[in-house]
Amino acid sequence: MGEVWKARDPRLNRDVAIKVSAGQFSERFEREAKAIAALNHPNICQIYDVGPNYLVMECIEGAPLKRPLPVDQALKYAMQICDALEHAHARNFTHRDLKPANILVTAAGIKLLDFGLALFSGPAPDETAAIGLTQPGTILGTAAYMSPEQAEAKPIDARSDIFSFGVVLYEMLSGRLPFPGDTATAIMAAILRDEPKPLDAPSEVVRLVSRCLRKSSAERFPNAAELRVAVAASEASKFEEKTSSIAVLPFANLSADKENEYLSDGLAEEILNALSQVGGLNVAARTSSFSFKGKAVELSEIGARLNVNSVLQGSVRRAANRVRVTVQLVDVRNGFQIWSERYDRQMEDIFEVQDEIASAIAERLKVTLTGAVKPSTRNVDAYETYLKGRYHWHQRTPAAVRLAIQCFEQTIQLDPEYALAYAGLADCYAILRVYGWVSAEKGRPPAHAAVARAMALAPELSEVNFSRAVFAFYFERAWREAGTHFRKAIAINPRSSIAEAYYGLFLATEGNEEDAVTHSTRACQMDPLSPSIHGFCTVTYFSLGPFRSFRAHGTAGAGTTARLPARSVDTWGGAHRSGAQRRGD
Repeated sequence: MGEVWKARDPRLNRDVAIKVSAGQFSERFEREAKAIAALNHPNICQIYDVGPNYLVMECIEGAPLKRPLPVDQALKYAMQICDALEHAHARNFTHRDLKPANILVTAAGIKLLDFGLALFSGPAPDETAAIGLTQPGTILGTAAYMSPEQAEAKPIDARSDIFSFGVVLYEMLSGRLPFPGDTATAIMAAILRDEPKPLDAPSEVVRLVSRCLRKSSAERFPNAAELRVAVAASEASKFEEKTSSIAVLPFANLSADKENEYLSDGLAEEILNALSQVGGLNVAARTSSFSFKGKAVELSEIGARLNVNSVLQGSVRRAANRVRVTVQLVDVRNGFQIWSERYDRQMEDIFEVQDEIASAIAERLKVTLTGAVKPSTRNVDAYETYLKGRYHWHQRTPAAVRLAIQCFEQTIQLDPEYALAYAGLADCYAILRVYGWVSAEKGRPPAHAAVARAMALAPELSEVNFSRAVFAFYFERAWREAGTHFRKAIAINPRSSIAEAYYGLFLATEGNEEDAVTHSTRACQMDPLSPSIHGFCTVTYFSLGPFRSFRAHGTAGAGTTARLPARSVDTWGGAHRSGAQRRGD
């Protein structure tokens, strides 16, 4: 229809968009001005002025709607699109060109654009005025988003926009068009003939999209107001129907010896790891769950911030070789206790306690625990010492990491076959290396010995493959071998936020920008309250190039754009320099 320019209005001191018409579209251009002027809604682009061949409109800082999106985000945007359509339809306007390119995502939400094809069906002097430029047999719109009646050039009403809305929502959820084709003719044929492939979404959302995409307009929602009600119901149903989810909070240490905190934290982490292997159960990552340690936060707020509908709380009291573990499972949506239990056992029975807790939770949340919790060692003393090592490792200070090394070395003395202890030892040297607390020359030999032994003992473990990948990345000249082990670690445990974060950095170092962004964003989504994960991903974006910006959609702090100028940070002791300078080759 013409060109759009960004301009400055000196009178009102604001940026505007000026749309200049191509001559052959002047009548349709005038109709767009009248349509927008008749609409006043926060989700619709506003018009400020009109001239013989131009429009002065709101200058919108945003980007066209991207896809695919998480279900929650897609429904949030869908609700705003419905609001805009409801406003337009109530004033007798049908948009007729609803598509992602005409839907901008801004910091404040959705903006619906381009009413150049809008159809006014209200009171008019004659039929020609009512339908504007549309003549019998004329097809207007964008093929992939047309309703069947548009594709056949039949009379349309607001229900045509509802079909287009269904196409947009389908694409938001799946990342693909419901009616694909190589040409506009093939696409329109598919719209008239085919049914879309099933969506992988909650049943209520699937029903919503299916009704929007009915071939007969009489079978769709009759208007945008009813569509909006259905979207709201799907949002509520999504919360009720969503896959069972849980956060395992750090257990309270009720022992007389306060140093037994390693045991209370360790047991909570072990149960969390066991539940992470359960299909159909979303488990909040350790760092995010443990961020609430020692804080008086309502469970409802914890559930909202971690996007879970249940929380496991617990306490551990130890006296000599006796241990009491008390746990309770709470539904954060209503505060009701789902289940609770107390276990009084000998330390030798601690693995049975973990297995019983995991099984009970799976039963209450109606998910399937595929197998019993596997003991990582049969030596209880070695297990305790290993938990101490993990406790210190998570603190990430030079002194704490060196204490972790001592614990892992003691663990290995107690059980020379303990694969996870060797992996933990290798991870400690990697941490010392990446933060510049030990040189590569000093850190490589013990790290190599530890990771080689771990791989020999348990190459099937995600933790061991992760340790092998990190060792290659930080210590070996053939650093690209890390990719194989990062991928294997993620394949074994797809819910490891730290593996996703490291793999994102690895991909950035290789120059694979798109996949680096994908894995880094996924890591932040998995572990939304983890400063270390977000910090690590920031380093990844920094390594992609100076002044690169990013937006971590769907995570805590989403909407904040980080801009990192070149030389603004020392990338973790120089361990992430690019090219030959970093690798020494």
